[in-house]
Amino acid sequence: MPRIFTAIEIPADVAQMLTFLRGGLPGARWIDQDNYHITLRFIGDVDVNVAQDVASMLDSVNRAPFELRLEGLASFGGKKPRAVFAEVAPSAALMELQAEHERLMQRVGLEPEGRKYTPHVTLARLRDSSSRQVADYLSERGSFRSAPFRVERFVLYSSRASVGGGPYVVEEAYPLSALAARRAV
Repeated sequence: MPRIFTAIEIPADVAQMLTFLRGGLPGARWIDQDNYHITLRFIGDVDVNVAQDVASMLDSVNRAPFELRLEGLASFGGKKPRAVFAEVAPSAALMELQAEHERLMQRVGLEPEGRKYTPHVTLARLRDSSSRQVADYLSERGSFRSAPFRVERFVLYSSRASVGGGPYVVEEAYPLSALAARRAV
């Protein structure tokens, strides 16, 4: 039973910049730079037939390439922080792509995602980090900002069940089409 999700890959130069943010946070398990990504839709553990339906349905996505930028750091978990992440600067194109993935997954028969979509790149999973330690870390490094990068495809990843996720394997890549941009005009 594969565990799958759709995502945008992080270019190597941006991933390298993110690795410079490592350290200085007790209890952090830092994500390997090869596993940095922006999740579009977590699908979860599904049988092979559903995985094939998902892969087939994603072929219908017809969107133009777009640019993204990472801007700032934040954490999930409030008083019991569980992850530190790089925020994605607001992008209408990203939100539209994610909404399309959500609609397609519901057509395959998956339940709607219950959480509000927050585009991000997880940098570390936290174990026993205090909210004060996380606040100090964010105050020192929170002004992080990447150069813009072009998104020309999204991928269907699989992963094995493990603590902290990864390693992730690209099962299929779906190019975004410049032709879609011309049709929209």
